[in-house]
Amino acid sequence: MRAEEIRALDDTEITQELEDAHRELFNLRFRHASRQLEDPNQLRSMRKTIARIKTIIRERNAAEGDD
Repeated sequence: MRAEEIRALDDTEITQELEDAHRELFNLRFRHASRQLEDPNQLRSMRKTIARIKTIIRERNAAEGDD
């Protein structure tokens, strides 16, 4: 997911996306450990997506604190 797409979501949708991303990362790690993952770059991509989501959540929290 791109940062612009994440910023377009509201807070509850972002929280849901974060949960889904964590769940997907767990599944990717499990498939990687059992050697069923075809593209190991998916792990890196999912970690970056989680980082993007957390960054945007932190930005919103910081913006609320400045009001």
